[in-house]
Amino acid sequence: MNAVNLTGRLTRDPEMRATTSGGDVCGIRLAVDGPRDADTTFIDVTAFGKLAGNCAEYLTQGRPIAVSGRLSYGEWEAEDGSKRSKHEVVAHQVDFLPDGRQRDTEDPAQDVEQSDGGS
Repeated sequence: MNAVNLTGRLTRDPEMRATTSGGDVCGIRLAVDGPRDADTTFIDVTAFGKLAGNCAEYLTQGRPIAVSGRLSYGEWEAEDGSKRSKHEVVAHQVDFLPDGRQRDTEDPAQDVEQSDGGS
């Protein structure tokens, strides 16, 4: 079974773009802490469709989230001809977690889920 569950903070604001067919895609990078501060792992996460739109609209750098999805692997050739590859998580669900640093208690999108219509 290919299932991934992560909790962490966004390292930057989400990056919204469109697929070649015009669908919404949102890329985020998640910092996931290990048992010690030095064990932080950075994970690329991609969301599609309505989930992508909600992530782009409501998430900002530093926001804590929980992501459920699947691990995906891609290969491509860079402009310089070198081969590149990358693992990423394709999100099925993103839970917007409370942030003790924020005073704003109003959050219209606490729990967003989608079917895997992406890649």
